[in-house]
Amino acid sequence: MTQMKTLIFVGIALLILGSMSVFTVSETEKAIKFQLGEIVRADYTPGLYFKIPLINNVKKFDSRVLTLESRPERYLTSEKKNVVVDAFTKWRVKDVATYYKKVSGDVAQANIRLDQNIKDATRSEFSRRTIGQMLSSERNELRDILVRALTPKAEELGVEIIDIRIMRVDLPAEVSSSVYRRMEAERARVARDFRSRGAESAERIRADADRQREIILAEAYRDAELKRGEGDATASETYAQAYGKNKDFFGFYRSLSAYQGAFQGDGNTIVT
Repeated sequence: MTQMKTLIFVGIALLILGSMSVFTVSETEKAIKFQLGEIVRADYTPGLYFKIPLINNVKKFDSRVLTLESRPERYLTSEKKNVVVDAFTKWRVKDVATYYKKVSGDVAQANIRLDQNIKDATRSEFSRRTIGQMLSSERNELRDILVRALTPKAEELGVEIIDIRIMRVDLPAEVSSSVYRRMEAERARVARDFRSRGAESAERIRADADRQREIILAEAYRDAELKRGEGDATASETYAQAYGKNKDFFGFYRSLSAYQGAFQGDGNTIVT
């Protein structure tokens, strides 16, 4: 019975010792093996590894891409104008031994160091550019410049800068209000200008329409007078021909026409 207990105890001890002698490194981790507090290895790839219990200990760190969201910061452009910039940075651990030595493997400490370096580099680049350039396609160029500028600083911390994105470039609130007021005044001026041009164009169209109407009426009156003249001439010619053919009948017809015209009104009196 005692021997059985001893075997069980030895078996348990071996299991514990065995579990303390191996460790795994996953795809999303980097690991450092220490021996009595000193780094002895830090180049592990994913897999299963051995260590000496009580002599070696292992620390693991996240090797995935991490995001540093910087607080909105004011920068001065080449035009000496303040802008508020909102940006974020993607980074990951590259040299885990250096990362451990510089920031003790603390993500928060790494973010603080990186954030200050990013702000310094961004401030330097913004001071060389105008607001217009920052709002144009040059923003992509700035991203590449910042990544290149920050790479040496990041390597000192044992990390790698993957990407830097400027999400927003705004004017400060007090400047924005002034700009918006100027924009509203400019829009009002443009609207007044359009209305003035519209009124001028409408007046010009009305004047042209009146002129065209007068021309049309004058031409119509002229044509009517020509037709009337032609009619009178034809009538006179007809009368002359009729008079030449039968003078007595034509004289009698003219007398009847005269009487008809004289007796058209009311209250006529005939005295014989």
